[in-house]
Amino acid sequence: MKFGVSLAGLRFRDYPTVLPAYEACGFESAWLPEHLVFPADMPARYPYTASGEPPVTPDTPTYDPWVVLGHAAALTSRIRLATNVYILPLRHPLQTARSVVTVDRVSGGRVTLGVGVGWLADEFDYLGLDFASRGRQADAAIDAIRRLWSEDVITVDDGHFRFGPVKFQPKPLQKPSVPIEIGGTAPAALRRAGRLGDGWIEIGSAGLDEFSARLSVVRDARQAAGRTGAFEVTASGTLAATDGTVTVDGVHRLADAGATRMVVGPGSVDGGPLTADGAVDWAKRFADEIVGRP
Repeated sequence: MKFGVSLAGLRFRDYPTVLPAYEACGFESAWLPEHLVFPADMPARYPYTASGEPPVTPDTPTYDPWVVLGHAAALTSRIRLATNVYILPLRHPLQTARSVVTVDRVSGGRVTLGVGVGWLADEFDYLGLDFASRGRQADAAIDAIRRLWSEDVITVDDGHFRFGPVKFQPKPLQKPSVPIEIGGTAPAALRRAGRLGDGWIEIGSAGLDEFSARLSVVRDARQAAGRTGAFEVTASGTLAATDGTVTVDGVHRLADAGATRMVVGPGSVDGGPLTADGAVDWAKRFADEIVGRP
């Protein structure tokens, strides 16, 4: 099992202290959430809670993830840098390909593009984009981005995007390409992850039974598409927790269910805001109790 850590709630001024500590504690990857903008009145349409209430408010700070991960790259040397998740259909594939390849180069080939199609229709409305077609837009964007990262001369005219012929340099350091992991739990998202993704990012499963059922849909779609090779399954640490605490037995059960990576985070410490000392102390405890255990 690989262990990823969420960067949610971590202050920028604490990155120079906390990120090297996360790396030293054995975390394989660091994951940054992303939104473009929030409406002043947040709708209760979040698909991963029973109430529909999202885990953020309109006042939650949100940043350009590629600037933040570029900063994180300069503070670390081994930990993988990833988005969980980048709302792909809000952006043109030329923009995404350029931002991601920049972080790939700056980091020495340590970036993962974790994508989703989004749940907040307001973000699409503000940009004049069609929320209903976002899944098809994402499919087309993934294909265009991979071509930009691999082909010499690229022309795209797929009914969603039209550009070229262009040359796109530099190509990613990672070969054959930057990994693209796809998040979501709707049937279309699960099939997309299997059909197009280099991995699936789980969110919101109520337990291991639901996680396993969703992973079966991903695997069936992957098999139907004739895809083989490495495939990451990134799951929430809550699926390995008992009474809110991740246990070694829980990690083993999650791995047996098919997860290859588990993402955890310190959250708030003692009910207050997350501090550098609190995050480092949490990481050391987690490393001693979980990461370093067989």
